[in-house]
Amino acid sequence: MSTSTTTAHERLSAYDWLTPSPEETIGWDVDVLYGSWPRHHRDFPLAEVRRRLDRSPVSGALALSTRGPLFDDGAGNEETLRDLADCPELLPVGTIDVRDAPTAEDRLDELTAAGVRFLRVFTVEQAADPGFPGYRRVVDLALDRGMVLLHDGDPRRYGPPLMNRGADVVFLDLHAYLLADFLLMAREEPGFRVTTRMLSGPDSLERVVDSVGARHLVFGSRTPFMDISPLTLRLRYADISDDDRAAIATKNVEELLA
Repeated sequence: MSTSTTTAHERLSAYDWLTPSPEETIGWDVDVLYGSWPRHHRDFPLAEVRRRLDRSPVSGALALSTRGPLFDDGAGNEETLRDLADCPELLPVGTIDVRDAPTAEDRLDELTAAGVRFLRVFTVEQAADPGFPGYRRVVDLALDRGMVLLHDGDPRRYGPPLMNRGADVVFLDLHAYLLADFLLMAREEPGFRVTTRMLSGPDSLERVVDSVGARHLVFGSRTPFMDISPLTLRLRYADISDDDRAAIATKNVEELLA
């Protein structure tokens, strides 16, 4: 009995997918949060998020405190900038509460003065429709400042109003079932990108690469509220070239940072 158990354990530990490979190396994860979040039973302090990333194949990430979208955007942005000042592997992301759009201009000026390049738009938690005046004002001001939008929600609703504006937008919540509509938009919008997080279909990544090119994909995990490993494995085993894999994992975000 002990012999068979040992043999089974040895076979299990020999599986190649248990050890991250070079194909899972991620330069930038664009979807990282720290703090509390609705529907989760606990807070995740920054130190724990950093430990999770340190144990993963992810070397850098775009991150922000959940205090900004949930409680106070100004205080949340200050907290993010303060906390990440000593975290060389993390770049701060700003946010604006679209329900308090009259203050958006000052908030965005503070972010751009601090060198923040990315603005995360929390339309789901803030119940913002693309036709709402507050949403339109925040987006207009951010695009005028050349910021990249990290955008939640259904791209079929929020994508069309952002077309024909030269916008750089990373959609964070695109499900594999909705991929066809995104591909139609991406054919016309070189600045539209989507994260790999919810593209769980057997050929979702390949469809994007074949249809519009790897430049429209970036890696995003929503750490710490989701596990990183299934997402890195999906990229590892995608039937795409090494150059396309490197673009998704690292180079596409580096272009946005340039």
